[in-house]
Amino acid sequence: MDTLATPTAGSAVDQRFQAARMRRTVLEMAFAGSTVHIGCAFSIIELVAVLYRNHLRYPGNDPRAEGRDYLVLSKGHGVMAQYACMRELEWLDDSHIKGYFADGSQLKGLSDSRVPGLEVTSGSLGHGFSVGVGIAMGLRRKGGDQKVYAIVGDGELNEGPIWEGALVAAHHRMDNLMLIVDKNGFQAMGTTDDVLALGDLSAKFSSFGFETLEIDGHDEAAIDEAINTLWRTGAGKPKALIARTVKGKGVPFMEADNRWHYTRLNPQTFAEAVNALGLPGATT
Repeated sequence: MDTLATPTAGSAVDQRFQAARMRRTVLEMAFAGSTVHIGCAFSIIELVAVLYRNHLRYPGNDPRAEGRDYLVLSKGHGVMAQYACMRELEWLDDSHIKGYFADGSQLKGLSDSRVPGLEVTSGSLGHGFSVGVGIAMGLRRKGGDQKVYAIVGDGELNEGPIWEGALVAAHHRMDNLMLIVDKNGFQAMGTTDDVLALGDLSAKFSSFGFETLEIDGHDEAAIDEAINTLWRTGAGKPKALIARTVKGKGVPFMEADNRWHYTRLNPQTFAEAVNALGLPGATT
């Protein structure tokens, strides 16, 4: 297995981070490694695409540049979506995708901070957001204008550390922090309403002192506009973007079917899923 690629300048920004192509990368990884968590990666594809295309700053295209912005994937099991972005940036190459989960692979099924471009080791749900709060606080004390984005799952909001982190962020007026909730309505063992009803998330985060917006998490123009709006408004407040998403989005037989949290692809379902993306020459 090759070591992680040395970052180089990517292709033109408007040609990268296409949602269907990134979903194809997720499918390739999941099939190559016989791994799970496809549905929860698909639900955040448009969110991470917009962040990497339009908002996250990496001076010199270096994932460890000192002046970078930070993306904290607290829902670490969705990491294949982030790997797909890292492939677009040429931080990963085809050998990493095809060798996913093979012996010696550096890429794990959960976010791992030892991989350049992944800021936290997450997967123990609820903790990544608190780490993001700490990063944002540290950046504030250093000065500058770096931003921190933290993506959490709605099922992850069952965890107390999320709300402790939210209290700390609001108390310290951390307006360099944006929480993004992947509100797909499911968690590992059922719907969020069945496991632990969350109520009105926008109202909850607003009551915690966050500047809050709710949008369609698959509408890239709406995502981009909401992020820009949140940074412009609510001075002295942390931000919360509630993104309504569909688990398994992009492949009809996976959409809103929670079996694809833990189901592995076989040759037939891999071919069917790739063809469903509608990419040119996708027939396998």
